[in-house]
Amino acid sequence: MGQVFLLMPVLLVSCFLSQGAAMENQRLFNIAVNRVQHLHLLAQKMFNDFEGTLLSDERRQLNKIFLLDFCNSDSIVSPIDKQETQKSSVLKLLHISYRLIESWEYPSQTLAISNSLMVRNSNQISEKLSDLKVGINLLIKGSQDGVLSLDDNDSQHLPPYGNYYQNLGG
Repeated sequence: MGQVFLLMPVLLVSCFLSQGAAMENQRLFNIAVNRVQHLHLLAQKMFNDFEGTLLSDERRQLNKIFLLDFCNSDSIVSPIDKQETQKSSVLKLLHISYRLIESWEYPSQTLAISNSLMVRNSNQISEKLSDLKVGINLLIKGSQDGVLSLDDNDSQHLPPYGNYYQNLGG
């Protein structure tokens, strides 16, 4: 009977430790999702500000350019629906996310260079894209190693984004 009482705390601690690793993975994934959402809002605001400075004729030309030239992510093979996404491995989805972010870097810089009003937002977007790439790269490395954690020795501690709309000035 005494051995059962000694074994119970050991089992409880091991359950909490395995749940802790899963909770840490979920926390890191949630941070990555939040950063993608924040980046999307920032890019959307930047593009809307840019479009607001254009005349209607320039907007039509811009739409033609984007339809023809700026579909960098079309060549990235990705799941086409929710079911296919759920069947994909986490590692595969992380690699797709990394490639998508890489495909956004050049167009976001090009768009900002073409309009001098967008330089400040361009720097913000470049920084966010860089942070996102670092975070996703850490998740990829952790997934490949089978252990996903952020130690004090890792490249950066990336704080979660809060107050999205305040950061965007809205």
